[in-house]
Parts: sequence; C-alpha cells; structure tokens
Amino acid sequence: QVRMVESGGGLVQAGDSLRLSCSASGRLFSTYIVGWFRLAPGKEREFVAAISASGNSTLYPDSLKGRLTISRDNAKKTVYLQMNSLKGEDTAVYYCATLTGRILLGSYRHYSGWGQGTQVTVSS
Repeated sequence: QVRMVESGGGLVQAGDSLRLSCSASGRLFSTYIVGWFRLAPGKEREFVAAISASGNSTLYPDSLKGRLTISRDNAKKTVYLQMNSLKGEDTAVYYCATLTGRILLGSYRHYSGWGQGTQVTVSS
C-alpha cells in the first residue's frame, strides 16, 4: 500500500504563492490517482484537486479553478500542488491520498493512504 507524506506548508501573506508536495512510499505509486483535500476548523473536508496516474488528466472544483495547479513526477513519487493568489479562506490543513481506478473523484471517501497533513496559514 502506498502511504503519503505532505510537506511545504507554512505561514504566508494573502496574495502569495505556495507549493505543496506529497511524497509516496511503497510500490506502484505511478498506478494511483492522487487527490488533495483540505480541512479547515469548523468545516468539512474539502476536495482541492486530483490528478490521474499518468498525469494527463486533472480535476478541480469550480471554486478553485484558475488558482491551483496539480502535477506529478512519478520518477520521484511526488505530487505537487501549486497555489497562487492565496486568500485567508485557503487556511487549512492540506492532505493528499490515493485512489485506485481510472476515474477522478472528488469525494474523500474513495481515497486511502492519507498523510498527516501540512498546515497552510494565510495572513491577510
């Protein structure tokens, strides 16, 4: 089973950019879809982005399109989340997880291998 470790979070100013990384341990990473989710205090876990095993297909919620870019490097077993024009409402713990199959999904219930998360705090 693939396990994920997130990194790259921190304290930034509104309008700044940040790139998160999600590194995998285990075999067959290149066969998994990877998704990013976030959890803010008092809110439900929110879908942020997903990328296919090959990296050719991506999925974003409409509310975040244009500000985020998900990418992956299978040779490095790493998925990236580039976040631009950060806002206060982006403050959350960001998690990544894996999904088997070929269909990109936005529901966290389908994902497994969750990491411990990385905190992103945007100061306005």
